[in-house]
Formats: sequence, structure tokens, C-alpha cells
Amino acid sequence: MTDPVMDIPSPKPPANGTDEPKLKIYFLPNLLTAANLFCGFVALTKIVEANISGGDYQQIKVALGFILLACIFDLFDGRVARMGGVESPFGREFDSLADLISFGAAPAFLVHRVVLKDVFEGHPEWGWFIASIYLLCGAFRLARFNCLSMMHQAPSKEFQGYPIPSAAGLVASLTLFMIWWDEKNFATGNWRYCLPVLLLFLSWMMVSNVKYPSFKTLDLRATRTFTKTLVAVLFLGSIVVSQGKVLVFVLPAFFTAYLVYGFIRPRISRKMREEIEEEEEEEAEEPATHG
Repeated sequence: MTDPVMDIPSPKPPANGTDEPKLKIYFLPNLLTAANLFCGFVALTKIVEANISGGDYQQIKVALGFILLACIFDLFDGRVARMGGVESPFGREFDSLADLISFGAAPAFLVHRVVLKDVFEGHPEWGWFIASIYLLCGAFRLARFNCLSMMHQAPSKEFQGYPIPSAAGLVASLTLFMIWWDEKNFATGNWRYCLPVLLLFLSWMMVSNVKYPSFKTLDLRATRTFTKTLVAVLFLGSIVVSQGKVLVFVLPAFFTAYLVYGFIRPRISRKMREEIEEEEEEEAEEPATHG
């Protein structure tokens, strides 16, 4: 009688003597992604620690700052990977997991804590249900993006649906503006009802088929026109002079403009579109330099 353990076939060696594929984890891009995830976690903890019943929004402001900082880390992690030619499936999946926390869970919990909890005071289940819709749509958006990325080998120049980092940036920046408005004792009215409506609208936009330019091939070493360089210098100067206060107005305007651009983009002339997205066009026309 043979030993059943001895009958188990041993693993077959790789065909043609090739080594088994190894998981590639590149340091710098994934370090930026980890910083993105860290910012999302800190934002969640600050939202939990906030005592907004007495009108103290200091912890909420810190949470908003970390969400916007996570947007910056997310902006650069993929670009660093592409510039170094070190893109990997691990980086793509890790980035999506970090995005779901920083740009899905954190903004949803933020709006629920600051607005929805009081708007639906008699029916709290409606508050967390609306917040969960945003989180679920963000997860679907990221899953669809990963599937499309695997289907297309070359990086796409367009996003299908509003990107979740931009959605989080819009929610965070508008919340920051509304807190500033409230602290100035301006007439508020029913302004807090705007965020739940915006959250539902962004939920739909993330899973929609509206196309947005990805600017993935934006090269920081590319040349810029005199006008664009001057505008950039003036913008950075205004941030320094105002000690960042101008961001309360600039950030909501920026994310709103990007949201609206997806609707008007198919209706503008090709020439105007190329002027707006010229960095991508110029990059595409350059000859390949890889040996």
C-alpha cells in the first residue's frame, strides 16, 4: 500500500526554464501612495475627534487639510511611476485601496458628521444612506478604472466618469468654504442642504460615462508659454501673501471648473480643446526615446 502523501505530484518547474514571475514593489511611487493612505486615515481620526456641537470646526479643518494633501500625493504617485518606467499591478491596486479610504470613506464620513447628521435629525438612517451611496459609487468607479486599465495596455488620456480624487477635493474645498462663510457670520440660510445634493450628484458623476482629460502625460519638464508661467507665479505668490487664505476661494472654483469641463468638452472646438490639453498633445507627438 502506497503512502497517499507520496502520491501528491510535485510542483512542475516553469516552462523553458524561466523563473517564476516576481511581485514588483517600487519604493518611491508606493511611498507616495502610502502617504495618501496615511492622510486619509488621519482625516478620519480628526473627524471622529471633532466636537462640532459647540461650533468648533478646528479638527474638521485639519481633516479637510489632510484630504486635500492626499489629493497632492495621489497626483504625483502615478506620475513618478510613469516617469521612472516603474508602473506595476501592485501599485495600481494599492493606489485604489488608498483612494477608497482618502477620497471615498473620509469625505462621506465628513459630510455625514458635519451636515447629514443634523439635516436628517429625525431620520438618521437617511443620512448614513446618502453617505454610503457616495462610498459605493466611489468603489465602483475605482473597480471599473482598474478593469479598463488591464484591458488597455497603453495609459488612457481620458477618465470615464469624474475622478474620485477630484470629487473628494470638491467636497472638501466646498466644506472649507462653507465653514469660512459661517465663521464670518454671513447669512447661511439652507446652505447645508447643498452638500448632500452635491454628494449624490458626484456619486452619479463618478459612475457616469462623461469623459474627463486625465493629464497623465503632463510633463513637469515641458516648456510653458510666457502667459501660463506668469499666471502660475502670480498664483503661488497670492498663496504666500494671503497665507493660504486665497485657497478657500480658488480650490472650489478649480474643482468645479474641472467638473463642468467634462460637460462642455465635447461641445467646444478641437482647437480650443488642444489649447487646454496641449501638454498631452505635445507629449503624444514626441518620438519615443526608449531603446
